[in-house]
Amino acid sequence: MKTLPLPSWPAAELAAMSETELHRAVRVRVEQALQRCREVCPSLPAPTVCFNLRGASAGQAHLGRGGLRFNPVLLSENRTAFFEEIIPHEMAHWLVFHLHNGARLKPHGREWKTVMRDLFGLAPNVTHQFDIQKAQSAPYRYQCDCQFHRFTARRHTLVANGRRYRCRHCAKTLVYRPEVAS
Repeated sequence: MKTLPLPSWPAAELAAMSETELHRAVRVRVEQALQRCREVCPSLPAPTVCFNLRGASAGQAHLGRGGLRFNPVLLSENRTAFFEEIIPHEMAHWLVFHLHNGARLKPHGREWKTVMRDLFGLAPNVTHQFDIQKAQSAPYRYQCDCQFHRFTARRHTLVANGRRYRCRHCAKTLVYRPEVAS
């Protein structure tokens, strides 16, 4: 059963939306994807939709908690891609989990790829290519012999607790160098 992708959402309309309007539109798009999924699985439950995902991930089908999580920073910066790719990607996870005893399947395995291609009409891409600079805060500056590196708070805490990191280029241990206020 090959179908076309969900209808495109006008880019100009997406660009003009406030954060609240954008979140409401995401919920509408999830509902559109859910209706497509229900063509295959009429009893598929509706997922909850949250905007509390942080870091480099754009979206997550949080199957144990019954919903989808989206990264609001990446959503705001990549609106069209979210509506065309990320929401169907996460809904494909949602459907596969409920159709095929999904807890035992590979997250991006054969069943998921089939749903992406045949139900949503999309290439089964596993990762996005978004610029994650704003979404992934890395305020801690470390230095080796060849360059500066940025660490997240989590990685910085690991260093404070004894973990050591080495540069992939010069193999020297990275040393914390706080930025000096000018």
